[in-house]
Amino acid sequence: MSNTREMPLFPLNTVLFPGMPLYLHIFEPRYKLMIGECIRQQRPFGVVLISQGSEVSPNVSIYSVGTTADITHVKPLAHGEMNIATIGRSRFRILSTHNHQPYLSGIVEDFPVTQQHDASLPNLVSRLTPLVKRYLNIFAALGEVEFKMDRLPDDPELLAYLTAIILNVPPPDKQRILEIPSLPEMLSAEYQIIRREALFLKHIIENGPRWRDDPAPFSPN
Repeated sequence: MSNTREMPLFPLNTVLFPGMPLYLHIFEPRYKLMIGECIRQQRPFGVVLISQGSEVSPNVSIYSVGTTADITHVKPLAHGEMNIATIGRSRFRILSTHNHQPYLSGIVEDFPVTQQHDASLPNLVSRLTPLVKRYLNIFAALGEVEFKMDRLPDDPELLAYLTAIILNVPPPDKQRILEIPSLPEMLSAEYQIIRREALFLKHIIENGPRWRDDPAPFSPN
């Protein structure tokens, strides 16, 4: 049974996944109000990707699937501004939105992945895991990011979300992953994406450091 409820929404140019940390500087009056209420009421807010508009625009278009964000740390700053640390918890689907407050709110329902115990999952995990390791090793070889991960999760859902987090693809591509209903579909889609991206990065390594001179060597993240 879905858990339908009202939730404050934070439109961003970032796709938040369950288990993903997100750090935000809160400075706009509407979001100082929203986050202040979330802190006082000890409730999460929803992060949704912007489809049209900008993060500072009063009116934006958003996608209909997002992820709840729990506030884990708050650093107060001058003039009511603050830096907050959050963690993604669970997916939701937006049923409707309104602007009864200065910030955007929505009526949402839970959107958990389906087929969490499907018989195909062990095979999908065994196919995806070595590709994820290879992908991380390629980034380490590029020397831009140091990854320290001795072991990838065996749990299919954890692996699916971790893979989505590390993929270096544009936000709309990440959004498509977030919106996939079932766990087998999500793992299969990530297998195809990460195989393509790993081949591209491997080509960069084999052809020398010229990628550093390219103003856009990777897809925007």
